[in-house]
Amino acid sequence: MPSIRPLAIAAGLLAAAGTASADEAQIAVAANFTAPMKAIIQQFDADTDHTVKASYGSTGKLYAQIKNGAPFEALLAADQKRPTLLEEEGVGVPGTRFTYAVGALVLWSVKPGVAEDGEALLKAGDFNKLAIANPKLAPYGAAAMETMDALGVKAALEPKLVMGENIAQTYQFVDTGNAEVGFVALSQVMQDGEITKGSGWIVPGDLHAPIRQDALILQKGKDNPAVTALFDFLKGERAHGVIREFGYETE
Repeated sequence: MPSIRPLAIAAGLLAAAGTASADEAQIAVAANFTAPMKAIIQQFDADTDHTVKASYGSTGKLYAQIKNGAPFEALLAADQKRPTLLEEEGVGVPGTRFTYAVGALVLWSVKPGVAEDGEALLKAGDFNKLAIANPKLAPYGAAAMETMDALGVKAALEPKLVMGENIAQTYQFVDTGNAEVGFVALSQVMQDGEITKGSGWIVPGDLHAPIRQDALILQKGKDNPAVTALFDFLKGERAHGVIREFGYETE
């Protein structure tokens, strides 16, 4: 009669082999990329044995959390500055940084027929509140300030500004009517190539610096197969298709 112990060991080895390829990636993602990232994660989880746990927020705050020891294994930022800094500071894995999306800024109103001619609207200033993300923390907020400066309306509109902590909160200000208009990420109001709610003016790219969004594997994730697999997936055509559906460009 075979001993129970070898059978138990064999069963344990089989169970371990069945789960060895399944790992979890803990990642930090810029708030503007929330909707496309959720769609990408759904595809990634379905296609692989891995899972992804994502936390969303302003790039500036995510950077500070990473510097303070947060357990993130990768960062998908809304700029190139913070991933570059993390790489230079030894927190990121050299050679893993790449531009996963190029964002677009939109002046948006929850009401139809309000914001189609954004330049004229900004110059007229015919509204009480204009929402933007904090430019010190959120690259889309910085792009909004650059846009107003380029149009020569920054000084006139500063008293009307309502600042969100991140681009998600900025969207909420406009969506709830607490601000008549606001600068948000095109990805928040676009799907399948169309603005799905309200009205908007896509800001011409020559009015602000390009919003190149970089991803970086962090030292805590360098040996995690799920992180490596996710980055490979982000570079593939399936992810690129999702990214473009939400109004981004890919490089």
